[in-house]
Amino acid sequence: MPRDVARPTIVIAAANGFLGRHATAAFLHAGYDVHALARPGRENDAIQHPRVTVHPWDGKTLGPWADTLDGAAAVLNLAGRTVDCIKNKRNIRQIFRSRTDSVRVLGEACRAVINPPPVWLQAGTAHILGDPDPPDTICDDNTQPPDFGMAPKVGLAWEAALQHALLPNQRGVMLRISFVLGPDDGALQRLVPLTKAFLGGTVGHGNQYMSWLHIEDLNRLWLTALDDARYHGPILATAPNPVTNRVFMRELRRACRRPWSPPAPALGVKLIAPLLMKTDPELALLGRRILPTKLQQLGFTFNHPELRPALTQVMSQWQHPPALPAQP
Repeated sequence: MPRDVARPTIVIAAANGFLGRHATAAFLHAGYDVHALARPGRENDAIQHPRVTVHPWDGKTLGPWADTLDGAAAVLNLAGRTVDCIKNKRNIRQIFRSRTDSVRVLGEACRAVINPPPVWLQAGTAHILGDPDPPDTICDDNTQPPDFGMAPKVGLAWEAALQHALLPNQRGVMLRISFVLGPDDGALQRLVPLTKAFLGGTVGHGNQYMSWLHIEDLNRLWLTALDDARYHGPILATAPNPVTNRVFMRELRRACRRPWSPPAPALGVKLIAPLLMKTDPELALLGRRILPTKLQQLGFTFNHPELRPALTQVMSQWQHPPALPAQP
């Protein structure tokens, strides 16, 4: 079916992932056509819809996909290897390269077309602020990232790559995204099965903070940042009410209808996480208390500001894919 030439388009890199599928659905509902960039072999993981055209890309080299940027309203880059893994040298290298390479090659593509997108929306990480001590230390958009630790170094390299890749007249927005709550994938894909198996207890001392964001609010942020020229540079994307791990796990147990689970001692997490779950125990044992001061100054209204109703809503749609507009 031919496209409506009057309809704006957006290019979404890594559209086959959790954030990408939800962003695709949100932009479809907002009236955009979507060019979805997905790694070869993963094209079918992107949303299949008449207004979505899927293009293979490897996230590091130019190819025919670059032409999709010509005349697009924006590019949204969500590429980046998951950090839910063991932090060995190979994985750390892939975490760095997948982020900086994708930004670099999108910048090359913008320079290769006649009408590059005027807006570049870019995923970043709230973990750029590190793991403050004491754990109740409040961080906001005025907090400077530390120059030590893997996550801050990744975040700083990511943001530096974007600044280098942006065209002189291109508005760049990097959302420093916190822990995203969604009904069909993401970090909850790990936590919900454990919680339903009565393994959703407090992790470690439980005082480490979890800054979180509902997927619907993240999608609204992408749409708002595209339309509102006041959005530029790095912006913390997190709900205004972070909670401790103790509170988060209690609310997740409630949403999963599991009234109690035994606590998970720090030593046990350090042993089990890499051996059985093939992940970094620090993802659960550390955290940060983040307030979205810049978003509040910009007047952004969160539809899901409180954890309990946010988790209740997510679990009511658990394992449901994002809703799509009716096909023409």
